Amino acid sequence: MITVTPQAAEQIAKSAQQAGAGNACLRLAARQDDKGAIEYGMGFDDAADGDTQVAANGITILVSPGSVELLTGATLDYVQINPGEWRFIFVNPNDPSHKAPQPRASPP
Repeated sequence: MITVTPQAAEQIAKSAQQAGAGNACLRLAARQDDKGAIEYGMGFDDAADGDTQVAANGITILVSPGSVELLTGATLDYVQINPGEWRFIFVNPNDPSHKAPQPRASPP
């Protein structure tokens, strides 16, 4: 359903420890705005009835029924945007603003 990179899983585990979240799971949420772009949210939470649970790299992800379709096939990563500036990003083929990686040209 959703993939969590090892870098993202490591940061999520660190954040849970710092927040004293204990055994809470990471809830991911997604919704489409008026222009069709997908907006994301995440935070530590307990499971609720109807949630989809996904185990990924030692992290339990919770997704409510309303977000499953938007998050299917997505990847959560933790990347350095600028030197010293790290952020979680979603790479999601369901998002109209998603740009698929372009194939690299073969060296001559």
